[in-house]
Amino acid sequence: MPNVAIVGATGAVGQEFLKILSERAFPVEELRLLATKRSAGKEIQWQGRALQVQETTPDSFQGIDIALFAGGSASTEYARPAVDSGAIVIDNSSSFRLDPQVPLVVPEVNPEDVAWHQGMIANPNCSTIIMAVALKPILALAGIKRVVVSTYQAVSGAGREGIEELEAQVGAWSRGEPLVSQVFPYQIAFNLIPRIDVFGEGGYTKEEWKMVKETRKIFHLPDLAVTATTVRVPVLRSHAESINIETERKVSIEAVRDALAQAAGVVVLDDPAQDRYPMPWDCADQDEVFVGRIREDFSCAKGLNLWVVGDQIRKGAATNAVQIAELLL
Repeated sequence: MPNVAIVGATGAVGQEFLKILSERAFPVEELRLLATKRSAGKEIQWQGRALQVQETTPDSFQGIDIALFAGGSASTEYARPAVDSGAIVIDNSSSFRLDPQVPLVVPEVNPEDVAWHQGMIANPNCSTIIMAVALKPILALAGIKRVVVSTYQAVSGAGREGIEELEAQVGAWSRGEPLVSQVFPYQIAFNLIPRIDVFGEGGYTKEEWKMVKETRKIFHLPDLAVTATTVRVPVLRSHAESINIETERKVSIEAVRDALAQAAGVVVLDDPAQDRYPMPWDCADQDEVFVGRIREDFSCAKGLNLWVVGDQIRKGAATNAVQIAELLL
């Protein structure tokens, strides 16, 4: 059984790693919990064991087979030393995703790319993962010419601090007190913020460019036309996406629905007569990507629309990384 390290073990994604390793009965000989100096010494219960959090250093990975990095600045500092120590790194940060030497993997989409890793495998952006799982069966069925995606991203995408800020603002509003914004640039309670991460080339944000460039890399389609608008919404957990797709070949909506229903990791929840479609509240704490509102785009000869929801902490981060580790085994 492999020795496994979790870097960022006390954060939201790190805690989800612990939960998912247990749920999926992932075989672990030694589990080493790593975090910042501030968190070192904390004790975490896992599968009846009391594990003490250690400070992450370049020497933390001796004897480790698989290192799960929860993301953030720790990846740039410690991922390479972990590889040099003999560990295979599965990284949740954006640091290595577009590196041509590092596979960018969604197990339901391109599991074969794990085979060419050189000690490091990147986990895609959470919104990209959710979209890619929904796009894969359509690409196989009819080809894809163009994708237009608008996201509705939960505050937990900004970490535990995002959740706490939304809860604090709702509480302050209910008491008639001033609302304080520190995590987000503006009030998020009862509001939408059409900017996630910093602005970059062409007026697109870094989050939007992630969806464009990562999707192309995952599907090995460097010229795929993708455009994105990413929006932070006052939802605690699970990202939603409105995806408009222009296919290469004309197919029926029934064929699209059947392809999605048979796809790995996808649940079709699409019954307008019963007013049923995916919503963040219902899709939280689940690993599948939920697809509904499947319909033809009548403005385009080969167009269709999807409404997609997925838990970005699980499938969009921790579960996807553990699935990659399962491929390694």
